[in-house]
Amino acid sequence: MQSNSFSQKRTTHQPVGATHNQALSVSELNRQVKSLLESSFLTIHVEGELSNVVRPSSGHWYFTLKDRDAQVRCAMFRNRNQYLKYQPKNGDQVVVRAKVSLYPGRGDYQLICDYMEESGTGSLQRAYEELKLKLQQQGLFDPAFKKPIPEHPQHLGVITSSTGAAVHDILTVLKRRFPSLPVTLFPTSVQGNEAAPQIADAIRIANEDGRCDVLIVGRGGGSLEDLWPFNEEIVAQSIFHSEIPVISAVGHEVDVTIADFVADMRAATPSAAAELISPDQQQLLLQLNQLQHRLNQAWQRSLQHRQQQLQWTRARLRHPGEKLREQAQKLDDFELRLQRAINNKVQRQKDRFSAAEQRYQRCSPVPQIHNAQTRVEALKQRLQSLITHNLTQQSLKLKGIAGTLHSVSPLATLERGYAIVQGDDGKVVQDINQLSQNKTVETRLHNGRFQSQITEIIKD
Repeated sequence: MQSNSFSQKRTTHQPVGATHNQALSVSELNRQVKSLLESSFLTIHVEGELSNVVRPSSGHWYFTLKDRDAQVRCAMFRNRNQYLKYQPKNGDQVVVRAKVSLYPGRGDYQLICDYMEESGTGSLQRAYEELKLKLQQQGLFDPAFKKPIPEHPQHLGVITSSTGAAVHDILTVLKRRFPSLPVTLFPTSVQGNEAAPQIADAIRIANEDGRCDVLIVGRGGGSLEDLWPFNEEIVAQSIFHSEIPVISAVGHEVDVTIADFVADMRAATPSAAAELISPDQQQLLLQLNQLQHRLNQAWQRSLQHRQQQLQWTRARLRHPGEKLREQAQKLDDFELRLQRAINNKVQRQKDRFSAAEQRYQRCSPVPQIHNAQTRVEALKQRLQSLITHNLTQQSLKLKGIAGTLHSVSPLATLERGYAIVQGDDGKVVQDINQLSQNKTVETRLHNGRFQSQITEIIKD
């Protein structure tokens, strides 16, 4: 099949005469025919079946391109075939890009090829690579734009054929692993020319619907032509602009489409996609039981700790009445000591006053009487002030002394249940060896004393 029409140029040839001097050599004839062929045809594309493929040590390729009715010899030199990823073999249906030429040594016309690809799938593969490069340059494959797949989806959307095996595989996996997950099917064609627009439209409808928080877009296995809708730009753009995270699940594990690169996650198969987004309910129940067990243990430990703290606090806590009794006793003691101090101070002042009065009476000068009376009044006022000041100071000092005294007083110890044992000589008994049988001892408690006679001595 010739895909490019060739252009012909009007050429002028020398007429071949009948004389011997005007005859062309074979080499000249082949040279002119070669020049005519190469100048008459532009670069063309020819489709046919490969046969007689030969690869000599020079690295050049020689082969025949044929169809049902004709064949043509072809050559592809090393400087061109080294860039091909495809390795041709006999029987392959290919499309070559070539120039028409002639091999002067044999007089055979041939095609000089500079490119070759498999027919059909070759053109699809080229379109696939071109679109892949274009979308990659536009950033559609950038991981920065990938949306996270929810760990525990609340509603799954499936975009595939309603009659295909993909939806059956997905539902089978979900029934086994997490049957409570709601699923909404957005049916669409997944093969043919109308499939790509339908897939893109289904993605848009799913986003407008708003119920789903993750989408599976895919189909079962097939040929490259069958999977081609998922290599269309309209589908890639729809996946990229979807606000809902998309998992691409197209074909089998070896099949890779443009949708796989654009999607937020690729699954090898539709079943694998269902495995990825569905938590295992048995595993969840096991985790729940483990968490419940750990929670119970933590609660028990916390309760035991609180109970122990309560016991410790209760042991240290003293009844308020006991403290009030201690404070009342301290107050009574301070009051008695203060009263004694005041009486002593007053008595000393009286003694001083009496001595002064006697000196005054001995002097008894009439002129000094009024002065003395005035001084007496002043002294009385100063005395009262001094007494008041001293009483205040002594009261404060007395309180401090009383606190210190009580802290070391044996009476405080006795109030806590202890006792002081004294022998008949009045000495405090500190050692069991100080005692003997039938000896009388006196025991002092905080509120009284009693005497007792020793009937038995027990040494520890």
